[in-house]
Amino acid sequence: QVQLVESGGGLVQPGGSLRLSCAASGVVFGLHHMGWYRQAPGKQRELVAAITSGGSTNYADSVKGRFTISRDNAENTVYLQMNSLKPEDTAVYYCNAAFGPRSSWGQGTQVTVSS
Repeated sequence: QVQLVESGGGLVQPGGSLRLSCAASGVVFGLHHMGWYRQAPGKQRELVAAITSGGSTNYADSVKGRFTISRDNAENTVYLQMNSLKPEDTAVYYCNAAFGPRSSWGQGTQVTVSS
């Protein structure tokens, strides 16, 4: 049973930073491609950043230069460092683990950027 548990969300002022973590269990973590997605109210879920099992990364244009995704295979954890946060980054952030046709999701963590 794959389990993904996100943490690190919260309320932050514009220009601030947060680091999200996603701890995985029940998976061979190193074989999975990992991603962070977000969903704002009334909008579709969108990819924010992804990192392959080999460590290659890609980012949504809206977060390039501000967000960094990384993984620690020894700790079965993927991170999302978010800097220079903007109000439009406000959303529920979800962790995803993918291996072949299988895809699993965490429960999400709320990020609110507001003064």
